[in-house]
This record gives sequence, C-alpha cells and structure tokens, in this order.
Amino acid sequence: MNTSSAEFPLILNQAASKLRADPKSMITALQQAEITARRSKEAKSNIPFADLAGEWRLCFVTGATKSKQKLGIKLGRGYYLPKFIFASITFTPDLESNTEGTIANQLKFGGFHLKFTGPCRYPGKKNLLIFDFTQIQLDFSGRTVYQNKIRSGKIKESEITVPISPDLPSQLVAAKMPFFAFFWAGKNEIAARGRGGGLALWVRHEGDT
Repeated sequence: MNTSSAEFPLILNQAASKLRADPKSMITALQQAEITARRSKEAKSNIPFADLAGEWRLCFVTGATKSKQKLGIKLGRGYYLPKFIFASITFTPDLESNTEGTIANQLKFGGFHLKFTGPCRYPGKKNLLIFDFTQIQLDFSGRTVYQNKIRSGKIKESEITVPISPDLPSQLVAAKMPFFAFFWAGKNEIAARGRGGGLALWVRHEGDT
C-alpha cells in the first residue's frame, strides 16, 4: 500500500478501527504527519495541553536505532499492539496550571497490572512534554503486591514542577529528561516521537479493558 501525503490524516484516524493500514504505510503516515507539523508554523503550537488530557491506549509503535552509515535515527519495524496486551498513557493537567500535571503509564497483561506515575510539564514550545516517573505499583489479580517510590536518577521531582524560564525546558530535554514531542492530535488519536527516536500512536480509551 502506497501512502500519499494527502492520505495520512485518514490513516491515522482509522488506527483504532478494523481498517488499519499495514505497518509500513502507518510508519509513512506518521512520518508525513511529523514533517507537516514541522513545516507549518501554526502546527508547531496548535496542540494545547487540554487536548492531551485523558487516557490513551497504545496502538502502534516503532523502535529506533542510531544509524552508523549516517547521522540520525533509523526507525525499526513498526507493529500494532495485540489486543490481549493493554498499554496506555494518561495525562492529567493541573487545574491551576496550563503547563503542569501528572503522567501515568500502565501495562496490563493477564492478571498483572504495572503502573508508573510521576510529574510532567508541557511548556508548549514545539509541543514537547517532559516527564519523569517517581512511583511504581504492581497489582496481581486486583491486589497490590508492590508499591514504592522510584528515582530515575535524572532530576528531582520538585525541579520539574517549579516555575522555570522559557529556555530551561529545552535544556532539560536535551540534557536529562525523557520527553514526547507531539506532532499529531486528532479527535481520537495522538502521535509523538520519544527521546529514543521511536514513533508512537495512541487512541483515546473509553471504558473498561
């Protein structure tokens, strides 16, 4: 299946349906969405934090490796997450702030439920969301078997939530923090490139798994 630049919005919109494109075409659609966002001055700042709020189920993801032949990132083969594995990410903006909030990343498989939570900040510059996980919880069959604080070793939790200058977010991203660089936000899907260079597409999750 060949993907033209005009087709990528439809392909991304259909990600949660039975009309999914093949993995190669999905990667192309994500790349075209990212290129379009980069070229459009308006698109660089048109994803407010409120549009990311809620729970999003991971639908499609690629790996990435550093290319030895040339500078840059080489994408790995992409794949759709199987239905029996539930992975999601949740963004909860702070009601008193337009840039701060919490992030939760969870994985459900069989009777296991693994969840990471922590602070996040969305300064709005280039649609970058910086975050750090500071809590971990593991449940089995609905019962918590492990819960504790964690430290990534990157930065103190307080440093991500204090007021910062406009230039500091990009410095944190470049030097220390994990991040998502969002380039697409549809009605029911969002897409971003992670710090490691891979691409991911999530679809809005509603109801029980």
